[in-house]
Amino acid sequence: MFVSAWMPVKVLGRFCLAAPLLLASATEIRAAEATAVTPRQSVEELQLETSDGIRIAAWYYPAAEDAKADATVILVHDLDGSHETVDTLARSLQVAGYAVVAPDLRGHGESGLRPDGVRADAGDSRLLKKADLESIAAATGGSHRGQAALRGEIEAVRNWIKQKSETGELDIDRLCVVGCGLGATLASMWTAADWNWPPTTSGPQGQQVRALALISPVWASKGISMSLPLKSDAIQHKVPIMVLAGKSDRDAIRLFDQLKRYRPDAWFQHRVEQSPEKARGVETANDGTVFFIQTNTILKGDDLANDPASNAADRIKTFVGIALARKPD
Repeated sequence: MFVSAWMPVKVLGRFCLAAPLLLASATEIRAAEATAVTPRQSVEELQLETSDGIRIAAWYYPAAEDAKADATVILVHDLDGSHETVDTLARSLQVAGYAVVAPDLRGHGESGLRPDGVRADAGDSRLLKKADLESIAAATGGSHRGQAALRGEIEAVRNWIKQKSETGELDIDRLCVVGCGLGATLASMWTAADWNWPPTTSGPQGQQVRALALISPVWASKGISMSLPLKSDAIQHKVPIMVLAGKSDRDAIRLFDQLKRYRPDAWFQHRVEQSPEKARGVETANDGTVFFIQTNTILKGDDLANDPASNAADRIKTFVGIALARKPD
């Protein structure tokens, strides 16, 4: 099983965390066979709204009927994408036992660009400015999160998950976020905002993200930058992070090298045509909190997320299992 990819394996007198990663082809064959025989599970369309009045369409991929989801995943697509461009990954995670919510960000897919409710047209995403992108990841304003002054798309999805958590259908304490391309940058910004919410007398209202998976994250575009969430203690030290990227992705390498500096004793990396490397303090996968997995492809963003050869779903499942096994800080 792919899960063994993160387990310690004795190799030439030392521990190698990722030896089975080199055997991905067999895993991909089994995954393809499983996908071929697994019937498509149900998907539900949701209608949500942001604090600035944008009507957002989102798609909910529940775990198998009568089964408790192993985790709840917010899946954020890349710029110019939609839930359709990450549907393959969403369904793979659904089959793996996760509940997934994939919103169409404003100006994309079935979501509006303006508060008038008009749905996006082809090319609307190119009209998005820095302020629009910042609004997507917004989750701030006030002392009570449920009444926050600024609530963007990702926060609207989180609030819907919280409602489902209160009825027992989902578990917000097992919340994970996956972002692709510029969606990874937005996911990081929102994760930092989530961890900024202080507890109230009735209990915690933030720090709910338990794992953050970034698929070919963009360092900077359209006025937003990964340098902003990197100022957050959550991104620097707290939240387990996996970066998955193609072999020529300089932004992903830049981000991981920065994270390594923040977590010098808790990193693991496997780059194409190189032996796996790890920090001295990492003996087993559970010791690591930041992982970099490079795949032999030039694909990026949503294309990489859906690429069968890159096997993103299994890698995410393994990483999320490691992250959820850790006690929250």
